[in-house]
Amino acid sequence: MNSGHHTQRLLVLVGSPRRDGNSAALAVAALEGARQAGTSAELLFLDDYLNGFLTDLRHRPAPDDRYAELFLEHFLPADGVLFATPIYWYGMSAQTKAFFDRSFAHYAGDSDEAARVRRRMAGKRLGLALASEETYPGAALGIVHQLQEYARYSHSAFVGYVHGAGNLRGEIAGDPRQPLRAAHTLGVEFFARKYSDYAIDTPRSHAVWAPA
Repeated sequence: MNSGHHTQRLLVLVGSPRRDGNSAALAVAALEGARQAGTSAELLFLDDYLNGFLTDLRHRPAPDDRYAELFLEHFLPADGVLFATPIYWYGMSAQTKAFFDRSFAHYAGDSDEAARVRRRMAGKRLGLALASEETYPGAALGIVHQLQEYARYSHSAFVGYVHGAGNLRGEIAGDPRQPLRAAHTLGVEFFARKYSDYAIDTPRSHAVWAPA
């Protein structure tokens, strides 16, 4: 066995206050798919690490919680991150948004540590698993766009998203579009799925797919 082989690590972050809700079900399906593909994967609930929002750090310390542990010890070492969130008012949950906002405390500034954090934030594969009561496809688009722009900003790759519908706990399993299966597939393919996002000057082949 090649001891230098890097096992890719997927972090699944659930931004729902429900442990047995529909977005958590999507997260578990993706986790199982990733592990089936041989990926090292872990699932964490943001509620276990966050209990406050970003403060004015010039005048107030950051909240006394476990966010630094989550960000530095779990997020930064991950090669890929899947964010699973319910859709609240056509946006991500407050817990999920706070995860992004709170990172400012670790990458802002000119220190060597901030520069190191910025380097480790870049180059990840990112995905979304979204649950809403509405089947309306547009309900998810604001969150999709937000993560797409975060991916662009951090030189990362937004490899896909799943959107399922359900209101009662576990009801998403009855969505005829089969979002749990799609989440499982996303987990399986997280590091294998082709990703391309070209600029006008990007060197590239004329063909999208290699010949069969």
